[in-house]
Amino acid sequence: MKFKVSVDRDMCVACGIAVSLCPEVFVLGDDNGKNRITDKYSQKLSENTSIGVVSEELHECVKQASEACPAQAISIEKINE
Repeated sequence: MKFKVSVDRDMCVACGIAVSLCPEVFVLGDDNGKNRITDKYSQKLSENTSIGVVSEELHECVKQASEACPAQAISIEKINE
């Protein structure tokens, strides 16, 4: 099972919580300092959005980051394969 992870970079306040909770998946971008999906999992990156796909092994880590995000800028969606 895989999960689509989306970061709304417009909403992101660049607090670093997601990066500290789940550094395998999240990093603060060199472009605007906002949270984005790491290159390993990234599928789409723009100034406003970062979208990636992660495996089930990383779901709990991503979920914790999503729930801890003060701006609620991270969403997770199950992908039916």
